[in-house]
Amino acid sequence: MPPSASARHGPIARVVTIGVYEFDLPSFLDALRAHEVGLVVDVRQRRGVRGARYAWANSRRLQQALAEERIAYSHHRELAPTTELRRLQYAADDRNGVGKRSRAVLDHAYVEGYVREVLDRADLDALVAELPAAAATALLCVEADPEACHRSLIAARLTERYGLPVGHVRPLRLSARR
Repeated sequence: MPPSASARHGPIARVVTIGVYEFDLPSFLDALRAHEVGLVVDVRQRRGVRGARYAWANSRRLQQALAEERIAYSHHRELAPTTELRRLQYAADDRNGVGKRSRAVLDHAYVEGYVREVLDRADLDALVAELPAAAATALLCVEADPEACHRSLIAARLTERYGLPVGHVRPLRLSARR
């Protein structure tokens, strides 16, 4: 078992996860500031979001806004689900009568496939080495609910393997439900 992150890399504040949906740019940046995020790790395969409401989350615009806030940005495409895995989740969503934006949990087959095909093969040591010691790191994807997104699987693995504390940043409408 690898040593804890703090034993290998000094103290690490924490990891949080955050999605794009249900945020606008000002509330998204406010949430990052409130959680003292110094690095956003984008774990999306495609770094664009359809529609005017979320145009701010397209890679170039997001990176510019983060740079203005002095928040670093890193893209880890190797942690994104494959197109085939996404299709597997979409089929489960169809069977359950939910849309991508209203999904509350991940399908069991998707989770197994993601862990086996992506997470077990990922070089998480390299990711952990990138984490800033003096600030939180935010794992970014699109889903509002972390339980409906692969970023929660990455976060769980970081806790399991490295002992990193992890929290989930939710839009206000979801925070009120929890």
